[in-house]
Amino acid sequence: MEPFPSQDFLLETQVARHLYYEVAKDLPIIDYHCHLSPELIAENHRFRSITEIWLEGDHYKWRAMRANGVDERYCTGDASDWEKFEAWARTVPETLCNPLYHWTAMELKRPFGVSKPLSGATAKEIFDECNAQLREGDLTTQSILRKFRVAVVCTTDDPADPLEAHRKLAERTHPDTRVYPTWRPDKALAVADVTAWNAWIDKLEKTAGVSVSNWSGLLAALESRHTAFHELGCRASDHGLDRMEAEPFTDAEAAACFDKLRAGRPVDAGEAALFRSALLYRMALLDHARGWAQQFHLGALRNTNSRMRRVLGPDTGFDSIGDFDQARPLARFLDSLDSTDQLAKTILYNVNPSDNPVFATIIGNYQDGSVAGKMQWGSAWWFLDQLDGMEAQMRMLATMGLLSRLVGMVTDSRSFLSYPRHDYFRRLLCRMLGDDVRRGLLPDDKEMLGKLVADISFRNARDYFGFRLGKAAE
Repeated sequence: MEPFPSQDFLLETQVARHLYYEVAKDLPIIDYHCHLSPELIAENHRFRSITEIWLEGDHYKWRAMRANGVDERYCTGDASDWEKFEAWARTVPETLCNPLYHWTAMELKRPFGVSKPLSGATAKEIFDECNAQLREGDLTTQSILRKFRVAVVCTTDDPADPLEAHRKLAERTHPDTRVYPTWRPDKALAVADVTAWNAWIDKLEKTAGVSVSNWSGLLAALESRHTAFHELGCRASDHGLDRMEAEPFTDAEAAACFDKLRAGRPVDAGEAALFRSALLYRMALLDHARGWAQQFHLGALRNTNSRMRRVLGPDTGFDSIGDFDQARPLARFLDSLDSTDQLAKTILYNVNPSDNPVFATIIGNYQDGSVAGKMQWGSAWWFLDQLDGMEAQMRMLATMGLLSRLVGMVTDSRSFLSYPRHDYFRRLLCRMLGDDVRRGLLPDDKEMLGKLVADISFRNARDYFGFRLGKAAE
């Protein structure tokens, strides 16, 4: 059997192969949105096994294992590292035609050099080989990032987090990979659970050193933390929402909602929507004032299995695509900021493919010529982060706007082994362009096409965010 994936995986034309090998293959990576642990990076963690680095926290794999009849003990339970790995290995042959099959093969091939297909029959050999490399080789968190030539990593961080790991990382002189926090204030908006929200406010108050006894105090504490994030190199915010909240509000109304919540009293649906709208607007003004990019991940229907949430907690693989109304509230929110010329650089991500035309066209309403690609429709996200979804996103963007200004791929991952997804994306981009040349839809101009590939793969993100890059970019 030939090794899989082959060297020319996805590269079906001569043009595609030229663009990949001569332009895309060795470009640095700017991973401007992920969920890697800054603590693990700061301590240069060495993983105990392939199970820890590859399976812990990976709800994509857990979903496939559950669908294959694997008991929860081998997904999130108390089974040993070997038992969990062996259960996943037995599942892999059943994932044919699923992107997990591609990702599994690519993540074993790099950085481990394993080209054998993973299965129940090969599980022990591959488990032992990968573990030996993790135990004895140069595969700590920082060295893995270096091997993949990751110039920038942006983690996802709560405003109430004191950011001690980021402070430690910022002290390094000329590192291979620069690591920056990203402002993720979802807990500030999570008012459905009043007790949990007040506990978070208490934590924010302590971290910011600002009394949060009223609405103005909350805004002052958030601005204080926003400043702290900025000083550590943060240049982007991120929000995970069902849909945008853009209800009309006054500060007096927002203050009344805050007082009610801080007193431990629940608010009704209308009050909650008003409060979230006010906070999102105020934080968007902070992003604009500091020149940040704001990111909005919209449309996921999260934690739908109440039984498993009680057992495992949130974010354990029981989410799906939602069918929320997106266009009108999103347009109201963007317009409210643009009307006073305070709309920050913005990246929008949808998870429902039926929203593709909505997101592709709505960004065009607020491009203002101040920054090339100021309004971005982000690369295909979550359930769409696969060959069909990524190509559909790029085709639609090319039809409705400028593919050439796309700021490229992100891992959106908790795994240090997810960087082959950038290679996956780059190969697909080269395949798409090569196919269009073959069909006579694009000229066979390697210089022009090469510029497009290099811009989307690396340079657009570099210029858009303005990060100081690590040595991996040299």
